[in-house]
Amino acid sequence: MSISITLHRSGTSRTQQVDTTTTGLDLFGSDRAVVAMRVDGNLVDLQRELHDGAEVEPVEATSEDGLNIIRHSATHVMAQAVQQLYPEVNLGIGPFITDGFYYDFGNIEPVTPEVLSELEKRMKRIVKENQRFVRRVTTEESAREELADQPYKLELIGTKGKGAEGASVEVGGGELTIYDNVRRNGEVAWKDLCRGPHVPSTKYLANTFALTKFSAAYWKGDQANDQLQRIYGTAWASREGLAAYQQRIKEAERRDHRKLGAELDLFSFPEEIGPGLVVFHPKGAMLRHLIEEHVIARHMEAGFNFVHTPEITKGGLFHTRVTCPTTPTLCSRRCLSTRSEMRRATSLEPVRSITSRL
Repeated sequence: MSISITLHRSGTSRTQQVDTTTTGLDLFGSDRAVVAMRVDGNLVDLQRELHDGAEVEPVEATSEDGLNIIRHSATHVMAQAVQQLYPEVNLGIGPFITDGFYYDFGNIEPVTPEVLSELEKRMKRIVKENQRFVRRVTTEESAREELADQPYKLELIGTKGKGAEGASVEVGGGELTIYDNVRRNGEVAWKDLCRGPHVPSTKYLANTFALTKFSAAYWKGDQANDQLQRIYGTAWASREGLAAYQQRIKEAERRDHRKLGAELDLFSFPEEIGPGLVVFHPKGAMLRHLIEEHVIARHMEAGFNFVHTPEITKGGLFHTRVTCPTTPTLCSRRCLSTRSEMRRATSLEPVRSITSRL
């Protein structure tokens, strides 16, 4: 017995007959560039069986959806590694983010660079096991029983993720699902509350990820809640994609103005003054002066006027709305400094000015 599906790929569409038990893996499993599929517009795992009349489109690893799926799958592998190292860990939330992913963990000691290195080694071993990501639908009651030792997961089940950033990757869909990481012998190595989709198996993540940094965080971003350890990573569609990203990060670090400022003796940020407050050294002060001269000259050529305002103001100023004739705007020092001039204006020609705080 067969069913009819319509396959959309590379701008073309074709209808074909397939067996009733056909899955995305049957269609795309031999193509490692495909990590998931869209069925009738919905992102799903490649393991899903197709239905009669399904509109099917492969999700490429290099696409935005594909990268998000890769990164979320890497998050699961990282959390599995963390739980290996810290069996009593409380699992938080692990979403994909721009260029990577993170996962929050409670009930563990502060993470160190040595811990990060150990976790990455464990992740590589998990990937080498070629564990399958297997989705299963569950009930709230069953999920609570399975995750009884995970307080944050129990809270997510009860609140449907409300008030927790990134929780949409775990709960909030039409049904509650858990993903099992299954070894080749059928043994469940690890599991997590999750909506998916995921790559078919951990082998899709080989040589594509790296852990990058760690920080402190709070459950649901609230300082009144438990303090957690947040571990960040990055994952890409290929070894080359990962290497290119790491090179971009190195270049950005090499050009970091804070690093260059110190190396070139231009400026510094003394802790005694305050975080982010700069002190220009002689060479830096001269460079700043030259830049200011250029900026002033260019603005004057363009017909701008200059005004000068105080470095500090009353705190209430920023809670007051001041309407300018040209553009309604929230109160600003520039607006206040030119307000009297605007009132004297006899035409509707905009008054162009720049506030100088140089």
